[in-house]
Amino acid sequence: YLNWIWWVLEPFCFMLIYAFIFGVVFEAREQYFPAFIFIGITAWDFFNRCLTQSVKLLKNNKSIVTKVYIPKFILLISKMFFNGYKILFSFGIIVIMIIYFRIPITLNILYVIPSFIVLFVVTFACMTHLMHYGVQDLANVTNIVLRMVFYMTGIFYNIEKRLPAQYTGILMKGNPMALVLSSLRKCILYGQAPDVKWLIIWFIIGIIVAALGVRKIYKNENSYVKVI
Repeated sequence: YLNWIWWVLEPFCFMLIYAFIFGVVFEAREQYFPAFIFIGITAWDFFNRCLTQSVKLLKNNKSIVTKVYIPKFILLISKMFFNGYKILFSFGIIVIMIIYFRIPITLNILYVIPSFIVLFVVTFACMTHLMHYGVQDLANVTNIVLRMVFYMTGIFYNIEKRLPAQYTGILMKGNPMALVLSSLRKCILYGQAPDVKWLIIWFIIGIIVAALGVRKIYKNENSYVKVI
């Protein structure tokens, strides 16, 4: 009955759960902790939904794929826009939190734009390959891998403060989601500039991987219809 309200209600409820468990039970002392968690959940939810849905995207759109020709990566873009539309509602809550916690805003908040661009590019790059190899077994493997990445991304803790320096560098540079989350939190909550160099690096990597994925999809477009 709540329909689209769940788009906001679900991440908000998870934020309350994580804020209680890690803020009260484990006594996390991160500044603006509820907002810190909600930003992480919002970005992760977009990434997670897009990847898990892309594995079965061709199968779930069988009626379209088998009857009408469209470039198959258009299905990915459509799904990304739908999930991205949900982020707008979640950011409404983030704005409310900024006002409630009286978080000072600086010009560094503009880094939100390149941070989200990197998020979208990396997400699309991963989706192209998952859609191409999309089978039931891959869906199960994807869920397991995403669960591991979830805990390595710092949704409910600050990687840069909680982990030893040698591991922090590896996770921040080798895990684009950890980099994006850190960038969003720095520019929104703490008025700091993110690591622009690594945002650019992952943007370039994402473009290359996405181009290879789209090329692979184009080469195998006829076989998709036969398989499904």
